[in-house]
Amino acid sequence: MFSKSRINEPGPGTGNEDMNAAPVPPKPKLPDGLPTGAPVAKPSASVISTDLVVKGNIKTSGDVQVEGQIDGDIRAHLLTVGEGAVIRGEVIADDVVINGRIVGRVRGLKVRLTATARVEGDIIHKTIAIESGAHFEGSVQRQDDPLNIGTNKRAEKQQAKAAAAAPAKPG
Repeated sequence: MFSKSRINEPGPGTGNEDMNAAPVPPKPKLPDGLPTGAPVAKPSASVISTDLVVKGNIKTSGDVQVEGQIDGDIRAHLLTVGEGAVIRGEVIADDVVINGRIVGRVRGLKVRLTATARVEGDIIHKTIAIESGAHFEGSVQRQDDPLNIGTNKRAEKQQAKAAAAAPAKPG
């Protein structure tokens, strides 16, 4: 409907071109093709829809929203488990919001069980919130770095060695 007037701009072949002018280099681009000055939008979450069943592990640095069923482990930045979703496996994420069912261990910096959540397994967290009505069977353990699996396993092995090396108490 409206357009910018180009009356004062030289058009091609008008004789106003400077033959000695250096060509203008293109703006540098990011790997995804966006110019470096352009704002970068956060990519949307990957969605496992209600009719999808995944048998295997999922690993991403992005966000995942699960509405279907996953038989395997999930590692993500933000994991949102929908009300009808079922996950059978270990969950590791910075933020975990559980509205559905998880059968397995949950590791997260921030873990939130809503009123419709059903969790059968241990939760290892830095912060946790459990709403009234949530169903939870397992243990809860607070750790400063719940995502670092290697450190936790190493500590568990050291505790087991210490217990095995301790002299037996006379009964």
